[in-house]
Amino acid sequence: MTIKIALADDEELFLEGLTRLLSVSKEITVTTTAEDGTALLRKLSEIEEGQFPEIVLADIQMQPMNGFELVEQLRKYYPDLRIIILSSHYRNAVFGQMIKLGVSAFLPKNSTRESLLNAIRSVHETGVYFSPGDHRMLLEYVKDKPKKHSIISSDELSEREIEVVKLICSELTNQEIGDKLYISKRTVESHRQRILEKIGARNTVGLVIYAIAHEIIPPSQYLGSV
Repeated sequence: MTIKIALADDEELFLEGLTRLLSVSKEITVTTTAEDGTALLRKLSEIEEGQFPEIVLADIQMQPMNGFELVEQLRKYYPDLRIIILSSHYRNAVFGQMIKLGVSAFLPKNSTRESLLNAIRSVHETGVYFSPGDHRMLLEYVKDKPKKHSIISSDELSEREIEVVKLICSELTNQEIGDKLYISKRTVESHRQRILEKIGARNTVGLVIYAIAHEIIPPSQYLGSV
């Protein structure tokens, strides 16, 4: 089984080079490419179900639709689609915006081929990827960011909610979590929704970030090989 990827970048040479780089890997198939967010959305709407990508790799600085706007649209219309941002603007401020939007990984454009492939594999398998550099930026973001209305909320989770968070981060389904905790699947779903509301996260990516930032799970669980 191959990982289906869509690419969006307004630098034609970079887009072409990235397509060739990924196409060399037997485990990855580039199903579509686009030179801006608008074109990507149009192409995604036309793709046959069997060829629909599992992961989108996109730049931030694109016109007429930038990466932030693209992520918002992808989250709205394709909530299960995982997103990796490749950007020259790899710094704390942008990283904070990315994690609030629920992006699965954030890599600098000068990443090595192996780092990129590792991130793609990790996002495909677990939904999230953090490099050691990401972890440092996360700690700085948590330290400096005002808590109110942030993904890093001051609301405390109950012991049961913390149990649920740990099991979600272990990639268990709602049914599997329910079986482990001797509660119904519907109760697990209620816990999950309540947790997301408490911490201000949009999806499981945000939940994982919260768990790492608050030392509910060890960073090593999602570092490097995530």
